[in-house]
Amino acid sequence: MNNFTYTKAQSTEEAVAGLAKNSQAELLAGGTNLIDLMKYNLQHAEHLIDINHVQGCQTIEENSAGGIRLGALVTNADTAYHPLIGQRYPLLSKAILAGASAQIRNMATNGGNLLQRTRCYYFYDAHAPCNKREPGTGCSALEGYNRIMAILGTSPQCIAVFPSDMCVALAALEAVVRVKGPAGERVINFEDFHRLPADTPHLDNSLQAGEMITGIDLPEEGFEQNYSYLKLRDRNSYSFALVSVATGLKLSGDRIDLARIALGGVAHKPWRVKEAEEFLKGKTASPENFTKAADLILEGAVGFTHNAFKIELAKRAIVRNGIMALNPSETQRPGAQPSL
Repeated sequence: MNNFTYTKAQSTEEAVAGLAKNSQAELLAGGTNLIDLMKYNLQHAEHLIDINHVQGCQTIEENSAGGIRLGALVTNADTAYHPLIGQRYPLLSKAILAGASAQIRNMATNGGNLLQRTRCYYFYDAHAPCNKREPGTGCSALEGYNRIMAILGTSPQCIAVFPSDMCVALAALEAVVRVKGPAGERVINFEDFHRLPADTPHLDNSLQAGEMITGIDLPEEGFEQNYSYLKLRDRNSYSFALVSVATGLKLSGDRIDLARIALGGVAHKPWRVKEAEEFLKGKTASPENFTKAADLILEGAVGFTHNAFKIELAKRAIVRNGIMALNPSETQRPGAQPSL
């Protein structure tokens, strides 16, 4: 690991000022991804600004719009187990608990979860060409072992996937990200926060230089009655998703009044297709209609040598998760194993 200097910030203003002074400075919260990147010599921070004591980012509370504000420095574990989240946003709680290990969730923060880097094998191999790590060098995954890679929103420059479970639920909930930087405060709709690779795969999100995440706003609608999070992976614990699906439904009897579906493990960002959600409005909550929605969501999907199976897997997962959302008290119990 390279040498670095270290300071503690007590306020967002102090943290932002520290970033402005040194373009090679990084914010340190839980450090569950940053420290790994530094150990692998992939992140070269000259200065670490510890923000764990920054005030105003460490609570979960109701906001003025009738929703909930998640402090950026609240841990994933405290978020998942918070009574307000469990009662009003169980989809988010289930998604968080599907990710990582208990030890990591106890350290990882909400803001850091949004900023984690891909787990692409070639990104972590300093000797492999990688446009995400070194723009212009190529994408080794295109012709390499690409089992875990993207099938949607790819480009010739990058087929890596974004690894977060929490963010898939936040996409389905239509959360809003609050940030602060040299120009002041601003909000970013969640669908605009993460980026597709296009010609700039090294840019993961829409944060501007010197900005830090201060919180995440959840809207009033939490789909607490009908929801499901389904994560399909190579092993049942501590593994990233091959495909994950977050589904939230508002129902009148068996008719769908509102639907949200977001996918993880398939693209450079959580994947939503609003046309599919619009298609489901007014329709019966049935396997046939969820299948048609799945076809819309997966339209344009392209598989590579080792991951073409993900297309059919994702379609089946969308349908299965829609059915699971109809009875979450049964399908979301610990140990439930849905078949596909």
